[in-house]
Amino acid sequence: MARIAGIDLPKNKRVEIGLTYIYGIGRSTSREILEKAGVGPSKRIAELNDEEVAKIRSVIQTDFKVEGAMRSEVQMNIKRLMDVGSYRGLRHRKGLPTRGQRTRTNARTRKGKRKTVAGKKKALEKK
Repeated sequence: MARIAGIDLPKNKRVEIGLTYIYGIGRSTSREILEKAGVGPSKRIAELNDEEVAKIRSVIQTDFKVEGAMRSEVQMNIKRLMDVGSYRGLRHRKGLPTRGQRTRTNARTRKGKRKTVAGKKKALEKK
């Protein structure tokens, strides 16, 4: 099992897919890393030798921001939006979707569990 950027990569997956387990690396970035390191994308992670793993690790360290640094950068970007008072920042602050989705129905992932609001009670009729 290869350990890159503090993440244990799954042995049986192709290197191209396995690298996406690292936060901040997607498919296109993974291909770019493998191209710079000179490793074939169809190789399995278990088949990598120590030299290839070291090349991949060095490429990631020098050229890319991953894991902790990437998470902190994303959090700082969100905090900046909130401090500036932009629309997106307000939506983050309220815990609502930030990209224009409807909230009358759906949006449960962002809004959380339903909070039932009781309906109005009808006034008693007098005769």
